[in-house]
Amino acid sequence: MLRTTFLSTTFLTWALFGTSLLGHVSAQEWAEKMFNDLDHDFGTVARGADTVFRFEITNLYKQPMHITGVRSSCGCTSPTVENSTIKTHEKGYVVAKFNTRTFVGRHGATLTISFAPPYAAEVQVRVHGNIRSDVVFQPGAVQFGSVDEGAMNEQLISVNYAGRENWTIVDVTNDNNHFEVELQETFRGGGKVSYGLLVRLKDNMPPGYVKDQLTVITNDHRAESQRIPLYVEGRIVPEISVTPAIWVLGNVTTDKAITKKVVVRGKTPFKITSVDCSDDCFTFKTDDQSKQLHLVEITFRPGPTRGAVKVPVRISTDRGNNRGATLMVSAHVKQAAPVARSSTSAVVESAKVAGAASK
Repeated sequence: MLRTTFLSTTFLTWALFGTSLLGHVSAQEWAEKMFNDLDHDFGTVARGADTVFRFEITNLYKQPMHITGVRSSCGCTSPTVENSTIKTHEKGYVVAKFNTRTFVGRHGATLTISFAPPYAAEVQVRVHGNIRSDVVFQPGAVQFGSVDEGAMNEQLISVNYAGRENWTIVDVTNDNNHFEVELQETFRGGGKVSYGLLVRLKDNMPPGYVKDQLTVITNDHRAESQRIPLYVEGRIVPEISVTPAIWVLGNVTTDKAITKKVVVRGKTPFKITSVDCSDDCFTFKTDDQSKQLHLVEITFRPGPTRGAVKVPVRISTDRGNNRGATLMVSAHVKQAAPVARSSTSAVVESAKVAGAASK
């Protein structure tokens, strides 16, 4: 009897905790599906380098998701959250910053991201890398800040090394044709080596955010130590801008035209030379004056095509060098509802039919 009671109690305990565990695992799985990465290797980085990775989170579900917090298992990595409330199909980010100024050597951290009830879950992501103590970048990244379209900018990075007498930088690779790099050795002696690394932003860089990296290649003996990333960030401010940049019409029917005025601005007076798109459903009204602010009237008349419509509208100006702005218009076209006939019309129609039948 005692044995039977013991087995029953054990089974009940397993059932309760087993069910809870299965629910927890299931919760982890649905939450993990929102992450584009669960692990990131920073590789070998220089001391003082600005080393950051953003874990992207996309809400795949109908309910908004709320991130209540994130914690790190190691002081070598500081996590923060961008956009803690993520609506359907929107994105949020967990930003992991490798603390290269206070730590050296190989380090890693597990970041635990917590989601609020009623869809409570915890997701763990991991970062790791090797922070070299013998190579220092000052400053830690190429930060161009805000640069006007068509302007050039340059930043100087100091690369300092302490160790072997024959240590050298053999190359700096760059996949972005909008950057120019100049490298000059400035000091060598007593086991110390210094370089000046000049990074120049060309004047043909298109508007938008700049987020890239250079790779400093050295003659280190170990292959994993030969490539050191140097991050590049900035923002190219367009000369011509349009507000809003995205016009979302939502659901529209085939029997209605929609008109909206958008604002086109420039840093100096300009003329709008054309407004074009690939869809015949759009018409435009503007003027031929030269000024810093223009109002462009856009009318959308849905055609016979049903479903999603996503059309870029290009606004060209007389500033040359392809200077202009692009407005993105999106809509979902639905068939207009049939017009209901009045009761009087129905009676008249019935009388006509009856008269024809009697003849």
